[in-house]
Amino acid sequence: MDVVPLHPAAALRNSRVRDALGRPLHDLRISVTDRCNFRCPYCMPRERYHEHYRFLKSAERLSFEEIVRLTRLFVQLGARKLRITGGEPLLRAGLTDLIGDLSTLPGIEDIALTTNGVLLAQHAVALRAAGLHRITVSLDSLDPAIFARMAGDLGSPTEVLAGIDAATRAGLTPIKINVVVQRGVNDHAALDLAEHFRGSGHIVRFIEYMDVGSRNDWHADQVVPSRELIARIAARWPLRATDAQYRGEVASRYVYEDGAGELGFISSITQPFCGDCSRARLSSDGVLYTCLFATSGLDLRAPLRAGASDDELLALLRDCWTARQDRYSEQRGHADRHGQRVEMNHIGG
Repeated sequence: MDVVPLHPAAALRNSRVRDALGRPLHDLRISVTDRCNFRCPYCMPRERYHEHYRFLKSAERLSFEEIVRLTRLFVQLGARKLRITGGEPLLRAGLTDLIGDLSTLPGIEDIALTTNGVLLAQHAVALRAAGLHRITVSLDSLDPAIFARMAGDLGSPTEVLAGIDAATRAGLTPIKINVVVQRGVNDHAALDLAEHFRGSGHIVRFIEYMDVGSRNDWHADQVVPSRELIARIAARWPLRATDAQYRGEVASRYVYEDGAGELGFISSITQPFCGDCSRARLSSDGVLYTCLFATSGLDLRAPLRAGASDDELLALLRDCWTARQDRYSEQRGHADRHGQRVEMNHIGG
């Protein structure tokens, strides 16, 4: 009997791998730089990322060609959604070339980018033309004083809003606005952000302050539980919970009862979602991390530059993912909080 070859799309679907807990590989987050033009205390506090701090040198970062090659292999294992992160990814020269190359890979369904927005106005049109689908912008407050405190006295909300407007005109919508909420810092201004973007078509997502990395002096009493924010916002504008758009979506979705739009709440501290996590993270120096809170990863740069074949690299990726058992957020109360976890500027959010 003749064997009918699989259609390429079917072949990709059938190659998907699952980890030790049955979770598929679906999302790949690609950090293109460890540098940032902000010094947010919860990510890159200025006292630790000072003017003498040693960031990666150009040769230590993966080239765009290396990123594309590895991404093609991740696609073979099931990756369908890409997110470009940093640091601040718009600091990486020629980024539109990378996005253009990634957009041509068979099997990729979505390419998004996370940015602090300060450089977005000058790049939005080119990003869209290169094949970028969506933008997520970090904006922790509209109040200039609070913004300055949370960004390390760099940038301004005016610049970020200009970037959001430019991205809207370029068609990079719907735009998601990520807000890291810290008690006593910006939680009292959360309603201002909700009000500003009501009816805009953009989606504000409030993120519980997380213990990412080991340099931000995280304490549990700084966390504002999502349920508390939901109650505050709903007291002013009634909300209704709505279904997730896909399995593994990190944000719990709510819509305004009056039809003025949608909000999201990312509750890694109080409502962990490890059970559906399908995200792999590739650092700018070529290390694969299988958890946002990882203490170690798989070096891919060394075998890549030593001449490893695609089959050899694919075997490394497959073995790493199938052995994966990460569920830090579910185990946070019992986990070692003093280990040196990878910092957010190496792997994005």
